[in-house]
Amino acid sequence: MRVFVTGASGWIGSATVDELLAAGHEVVGLARSDTSAASLDAKGAQVRRGDLDDLDSIREGAATADAVIHLANKHDFNNPAVSSQAERAAVQAIGDALTGSGRPFLLASGVVGLAQDRPATEDDRSPFHGPESPRGGSENLALEYVDRGVHTVSVRFAPTVHGDGDHGFIAILVALAREKGIAGYVGDGTNRWPAIHRSDAARITRLGLEKAPAGTLLHAVSEEGVPTREIAEAIGRGLGVPAVSIAPQDAQSHFGWIGRFFGMDCPTSSARTQELLGWAPSGPSLAQVLDTGSYFRS
Repeated sequence: MRVFVTGASGWIGSATVDELLAAGHEVVGLARSDTSAASLDAKGAQVRRGDLDDLDSIREGAATADAVIHLANKHDFNNPAVSSQAERAAVQAIGDALTGSGRPFLLASGVVGLAQDRPATEDDRSPFHGPESPRGGSENLALEYVDRGVHTVSVRFAPTVHGDGDHGFIAILVALAREKGIAGYVGDGTNRWPAIHRSDAARITRLGLEKAPAGTLLHAVSEEGVPTREIAEAIGRGLGVPAVSIAPQDAQSHFGWIGRFFGMDCPTSSARTQELLGWAPSGPSLAQVLDTGSYFRS
C-alpha cells in the first residue's frame, strides 16, 4: 500500500516508517523541516512538505494515498488547547478526504482516563467528545467516519513509549530528578503506568493497518502497569539519587505539568489486541531499558 504518514519523523512515527518500509509498503511522510525531509528521503520514503496546521497538504496527502496513519501531534502541554484544536482539525481533514473510499485511517490516541479502579480494555470507549476535550475528542470524531465509508482504526498508545533516544515522559522525569537531586513519585507510588517499547508500538501500528477491522480500538501496551515508585527507583539508581515520595498536593509544584499525569493510576490491558493481531511483545521492558543507562547520558 501507499501509506501517508503524519508525524513520520517523530519518535513513534520514524519507527513506524521503518516498519512499513520493511514490510514492503510505500511511504509518503509529512515533513515540516529540511532535516525531517532528508531523514525520510534517506530511508527511501517519499516526502510531502507541511505540518499539522497545513490542512491543504494533509488533505492532498490523504486523498492520494491508499491508507493514512496519523501520528503527528503538537504536544504543547503548557497550552493543551492549541494541540487539541490542531489535532481535531487534522483528523477532520483526513476523514473528509477519505469519506466513501473504504481506505484505512489509523490515528494515534491514548489510554489515560479510559477506566477507573480496574485495567482499561479495548471495550472502553473514550469519554472525550468535542473540541474542548483532550486531544480535541479526535478518537470519537474519527470513529464517526466509519459510517461515512472510512476504515478508521484507533491505536491507543501507552503514556510511556520507551527506548534509546526517547525524549518523552520518562526523559522528562529523568531531567527533573537530575535537576532536583531526587527521583520523585506521587504518594505511595503504587499507581501504575502502562508502557511499551518503541519497536513494539511501531509493529502494532503496521499490523493494525494490515489486519484490524474498521472501528477497531487497539491498545499499544506491552506492560499493563508499572508502579511509579519502581520507575522512580530505577531513575534514582541511574542517577545515584534517592527515590522520594512527593505528597499528592505537592505533585504539581514538584513535577510541573507532568504531575497531572504521573499521579494517575491507569493500568491497561492489551489482551484483545494481541489476540486480534497475533502480536506479542518482543522489545525490552521499561526497567530493562532504564538499566541500560541510555536515559542517563549527559
